[in-house]
Amino acid sequence: MTFKPSSVSLAALFCYLSLLANVSAQTDANVWDQWRGPHRDGVLQDFSLPDSISDTNLQKVWEKPLQPSYSGPIVVGDQLFVTETKDKKFEVVKCLNLKTGEQKWETQWEGAMTVPFFAAANGSWIRSTPAFSDGILYVAGMKDVLVAIDGKTGQQKWKRDFPTEEGTAVPSFGFVCSPMIDGDFLYVQAGGGLLKLKKDTGETVWKALADGGGMYGSAFSSPVIEEVNGKRQLVVQTRAELCGVDIETGSKLWGIAVKSFRGMNILTPTFFEGSVFTSTYGGTTQLIGLDSGNPVPKWSLPIQGYMSSPVIIDNYAYLHLRNQRYACFDLKEGKETWRSKPFGKYASLIAAGDKILALDASGELLLIKANPNEFELLDSRTVGDDSWAHLAMTNQNVVVRNLKQVAVYKWVDGTKP
Repeated sequence: MTFKPSSVSLAALFCYLSLLANVSAQTDANVWDQWRGPHRDGVLQDFSLPDSISDTNLQKVWEKPLQPSYSGPIVVGDQLFVTETKDKKFEVVKCLNLKTGEQKWETQWEGAMTVPFFAAANGSWIRSTPAFSDGILYVAGMKDVLVAIDGKTGQQKWKRDFPTEEGTAVPSFGFVCSPMIDGDFLYVQAGGGLLKLKKDTGETVWKALADGGGMYGSAFSSPVIEEVNGKRQLVVQTRAELCGVDIETGSKLWGIAVKSFRGMNILTPTFFEGSVFTSTYGGTTQLIGLDSGNPVPKWSLPIQGYMSSPVIIDNYAYLHLRNQRYACFDLKEGKETWRSKPFGKYASLIAAGDKILALDASGELLLIKANPNEFELLDSRTVGDDSWAHLAMTNQNVVVRNLKQVAVYKWVDGTKP
């Protein structure tokens, strides 16, 4: 017997699938669940920024005082996750209601530390941006610990203390790398190397790129996953080189030295058409081709990046430099197309459509046109005074984590495409 669906059942099925699609779209639209956003590239897809960020288009909803932190905020639905360093002793994670600022839960552990005196200006508080997956929040503490926390209750699921377990030195500048989730696994540069962990238990699957931790090990950069010649692999910047690592085995597939001052390879390597863009403090800005499976420099410019990671729009990379200026690079031609006047010491950048929202370390929020021909500042406003945490943005909200408070802004109806 052959079943022939009626027009009624087909219509019902269509409506059901449409409802699921709408629910999924609404859910995805309000997620900033890891370092540099849903795709780990600083780009918010399917959203275009307005031409102004005045109160008319972007209104403050609430602000809440917090203890110091440089961790970027995480947004999942109506949950906002933030970290703190309290009393120079405890590291704290809080879950707040995104709409009201009401605290849902708080958890903490003893784990604060002091960075070397010559880095004191950059603070001694928690700084890695957490990652969220399948109801669990993964938070890195300064003393090279990684904690998995239930997103609904704040209950600790598991904790890894890498210096104790791996016998490696505590990072002198703290745990900086932001964890990355892929499927059932978590990847992070910690424990004196690159680790693949089971996300449900924290168990180590493999360890690669061992560097011992301490002062000159302990990578600053955060990993990404890219497809190189048809093969998905980890692309990782250590303190000394840019590497490709096999996801399954942890074996090093390729590597190329990246010059920098005292291993300050900080920004997240960013992929462009089979190549990797990077820029370092004390080094250069360069594009490294991987077309052959091996790293081959395509071009290099004597221009230094710092802590900011770039956003790529079309064929151009937009980056905040060590000299505090914004710059645009033509990735195909290998040339700088413009450079702005100086702004703050650091900036986090998010691209949406043909514009960039940048949070300056001084607390200025900038709206920049992604114009490869000239620096075009469309609008700006003050939203803080010490803003080193990475900006978070969805098509509903902007979250600004200043050193001692968090503020939530909402896009006003009519600004969305």
